Amino acid sequence: MVVVEVHNHYCLRAGEDECFADERELLQSRGHEIRCVEVDNAHLTAFGTWPVGIQAAWNPGAYRKLRDLVRQWRAPVVAVRNFFPQLSPSVYYAARAEGAAVVQTLDNFRILCAGATLFRAGRPCTDCLHRAFPWPALLHRCYRHSAAATTVAATTAWVHHRLGTWRNQIDMYIAPSHFVRRVFLDAGFRPEQIAVKPHFVRHDPGAGEGAGGFLLYAGRLSPEKGIGTLLTAWRQLGRPATLRVAGGGPLAEAVASAGNGVVHLGFLPASDVQQLMRQAAALICPSEWQEPFGRVVIEAFAAGTPVIASEIGALPELVEHGRTGLLFRPGDAADLAAKIDRFLSHPRQARIMRREARAEFEAKYTAERNYPILMEIYERAIRHRHAAGDERVPAPDDPRHA
Repeated sequence: MVVVEVHNHYCLRAGEDECFADERELLQSRGHEIRCVEVDNAHLTAFGTWPVGIQAAWNPGAYRKLRDLVRQWRAPVVAVRNFFPQLSPSVYYAARAEGAAVVQTLDNFRILCAGATLFRAGRPCTDCLHRAFPWPALLHRCYRHSAAATTVAATTAWVHHRLGTWRNQIDMYIAPSHFVRRVFLDAGFRPEQIAVKPHFVRHDPGAGEGAGGFLLYAGRLSPEKGIGTLLTAWRQLGRPATLRVAGGGPLAEAVASAGNGVVHLGFLPASDVQQLMRQAAALICPSEWQEPFGRVVIEAFAAGTPVIASEIGALPELVEHGRTGLLFRPGDAADLAAKIDRFLSHPRQARIMRREARAEFEAKYTAERNYPILMEIYERAIRHRHAAGDERVPAPDDPRHA
């Protein structure tokens, strides 16, 4: 099968970029032909120019490029991961114009929320859901704290909602968790249109022994990731312990100056983070936004490392309290400190959790487990496209459009 994959990479490599690479390699390893339409945000300085803003809603260049590629390779499936801001929803129309099925992965909440996170002012936020127009996003400048950028993001989602793009141009959505599926169903999406397929770890690192004795945080250092709560909890611990922190972001300075056993490692290559996970006693995932999945959790499981996570978003689906890790109340530093103390006080239970974490990875999050689920979704999308008819409808910028 020929699959055309579509992705707008982020300035800093993110989980969505990793997942895009994972699926591409998975399909190639199974003999599929992969053709990609990719752009990178690295050269976009501030999202500041109106031309970029306009193409976020409709990019005729991306439309023509994708349509030509689908036609050339007779691809039955176009898999879209991130279209914003450079590719635009025009890619859906290009695929449909050539009769290809469209599959969109829901790695974030972009088409429901201008900020893509359903998080504002330190708490989960659903103010824009079920509104005729997402004016709260404009009021609070939810995307990059910019009125102009937020206007573009919010208006793009609203316009395509009014056009029926999200409902009519996409054959199947992939939700990485049941939590994400519930959010989109609550927003009015059709149940038969959304399938759940978790992410997976492309290369199995093998289980570690946790011999390093330290606890680990790996990810972006920003408020929605719960960094403030983590640092506060660390100061409240009733025992000396070491926390290694891998990553960067706006709270990097606060982490670097925290002291009290907190060691900031900065940005590290993925291979180095993987090695740290094998050595760590546990990974801490203190997110305060509603994580659609939590890729770092299954990476820890692959290393046989249990996870102490906040009970929010999809994280309770991944971490089984008392078996593969511990859950704490999101934003509650005292509860997090208590859970860390509990973990460190019960080394025998911690060893059992290591075995269970690795077993959970092997049962659910390997490439071998993931591949048949992905192919079934592609087949469902193709069946839906054929049932809907093979009409090749010209898009608005097409000279054949009446």
